[in-house]
Order: sequence, then C-alpha cells, then structure tokens
Amino acid sequence: MTGSAEAGGAECAMTTRSLSVVLGGRRVVDSVDSRFGSGQVTAILGPNGAGKSSLIRVLAGVDRPDSGEVAWQGRDWFASGRRDRARVAALVEQDAGAELPLTVRMAVELGRTPHGSFLAGHSHGDARIVAAAMIDAGVADFADRQISTLSGGERQRVHLARALAQHPRLLLLDEPTNHLDVHAQLSTLTLVRNLAARDGLAVVAALHDLNLAVGFADNVIVLDAGRLVAAGPPAAVLTPALISRVWRVSATVLSHPVTGAPVIAFDLPERTHS
Repeated sequence: MTGSAEAGGAECAMTTRSLSVVLGGRRVVDSVDSRFGSGQVTAILGPNGAGKSSLIRVLAGVDRPDSGEVAWQGRDWFASGRRDRARVAALVEQDAGAELPLTVRMAVELGRTPHGSFLAGHSHGDARIVAAAMIDAGVADFADRQISTLSGGERQRVHLARALAQHPRLLLLDEPTNHLDVHAQLSTLTLVRNLAARDGLAVVAALHDLNLAVGFADNVIVLDAGRLVAAGPPAAVLTPALISRVWRVSATVLSHPVTGAPVIAFDLPERTHS
C-alpha cells in the first residue's frame, strides 16, 4: 500500500501529508500520509529503525518535519506555539528519564504546566486533575515516593499519569508497554483504550508487540524503512504475507479459542541438533 493511513469512520483529529524527517542525512520518515481519529487508538508498527519514534515526536509537536504538512483539526499544527501544542498533545516517551529529585505527585503536577502560570502555583482544580490522573494510571498509592526509588515499570506509569494530567486531546505513546509485566501491559492499554472511548481522545501508540496491536488498536499503520506500507484495521492489515515482508519472519494468524479474536503465532526456526 502506498496511500494514506485512514482513521476509519471517526472524526479526523490529526493528518499528515507527504511528511518526511531526515536524521543524519537519512530519511527516517519518508512522504507519509496519515489520518488519526478522535476516540480511536491507532498503533504505529514496524521493525526497529522503521521511523516510529520519529513520527511520534513530530505528531507531538516536539520535532518539526523536514518537509510535508501536519494538521490538527484542519489547521497547521506548527503555526501555534509550543505551549499551545502542549495543551492539546501529551507525549510519553520510552525510557523517560527520572533525574530530578521529585516525588511522584510533583512529577505528575508538571502535566499542569501548559495550563497555568508557574508563579501562580497549582489551583484546587489542578489538584483534582492530578489526583484523578494518578488514580487512572495506578500510581496514587506511592504518590509521595521519590521517582528515583521506583522500578522502570512504575516510572513508566508515572509518566503516563503526568501526560493524563495535561488533559490532552491527543495522547502519544512511544512504546508504552516498555518495562511492564504482562498484567501492567494489559492494564495500561485497557486504560488508554477506555480513555479514547470515554473522552474522545485520539491515541497514537508506537508498539512492537503485534498481538497487543491486534487486541487494543482500532487501526494500525505499518512503517518500513520510513515509508507507509499498510494501514487499516489490524485484523485486515496484519496478514502472514505482510508480516513476512516487513518483519522477515513467518507467522500464522489463528482465532482465539474463547473470544475468536485474531492471534498471531510466530513460526519458530527448527532447532538444530548437535
């Protein structure tokens, strides 16, 4: 496929047109057309080096593209200032740092920064939003602990809580299940899927696990060497032929014995015997 990534029947929140990003002389995102719907979860998939993180950072407004266009609700995304973009979009990066000596609550409160004045401090309304974000992300029980004392998975949930405290309309997640055990992975993706449905968020997540994409995403876009090669509902896109072509592995798509949902089973190489 060489066309655009569709947002299904949902209201289109963000679009890109001929979007390209060049890093170190290499085009890591190459002429990508895409559409992301409100109230939907879109998974960005692809092997290492496919351009997933670079695309996520442009959608978040952190990095500017080298060419092409990005629009939020039909308007030039980069015509507004960084603070205005931060009121719309929240980004959770993989392996986000925790160098500052902050408690969990203090870190989550940083999510309110785009909405007020640093000198004015936080209002009662801010405190309610922060408390709700910590509950949603499952970090309220250790709100007063230093971030430096937390496990990698716990820190990842704190960064998600900080993003939720921004009250974004666009939530961008770069490998949100990194460092998380199976239960935490499923809980995190269930949370963001429910937030998309409840609050009309446009959620975009770069994922490695294809089965998580099948289970939680409404739509997927697949990148390979920076180019968009497929887009649409995950069950329709993630065929054995495409998986073989993009990830260079053999796979079989099965039906879950209980739910009937697609399950991707990877064909392991035959063992060699000495």
